[in-house]
Amino acid sequence: MLKANQLLVGILLFLSSLFSCQQQKEDFKSMNVDEFDTYIQDENVQRLDVRTLAEYSEGHIAKTININVLDDSFATMADSLLQKDKPVALYCRSGKRSRKAAKILSKKGYKVFDLYNGFNAWKDAGKNIEQ
Repeated sequence: MLKANQLLVGILLFLSSLFSCQQQKEDFKSMNVDEFDTYIQDENVQRLDVRTLAEYSEGHIAKTININVLDDSFATMADSLLQKDKPVALYCRSGKRSRKAAKILSKKGYKVFDLYNGFNAWKDAGKNIEQ
C-alpha cells in the first residue's frame, strides 16, 4: 500500500510540474498610447522598434533603435545594444511581434514595457512620427 501511495504522489507531482511549466507568466507591462508616450519621456528609458528595417524606414517613434525580432540574432543584438539596468519600451506594427520580443527580453532580465496595439495605435492617436 505504501508503494502505491508513493507512486500516486510521484505521478501527481509530475503532472503538476508539467502544467505549471505551461503557464508562464508574462513578465512585462503593456501600455496604451498615452501611457507609453508619457513613459518614454524619461531619458533613462531605452526605446526599441522590433519591426523590419523597411517598416522602420517608413516611420518610427523618435529616438528608437531598430532590431528586428524576427532576425535570428535578435537576442544577441539586443544584449549588445541595450543596457539591462535601464527599462526598455518597445513596439512593433500591431503588437504581436513586440509581445514576442518582450517575452524574450524579460526572460533575459530586462524590465520591459510594450506599446499595446503597436505603431498602428501610435499613428491613429496622431502622435509624432520620425521619418
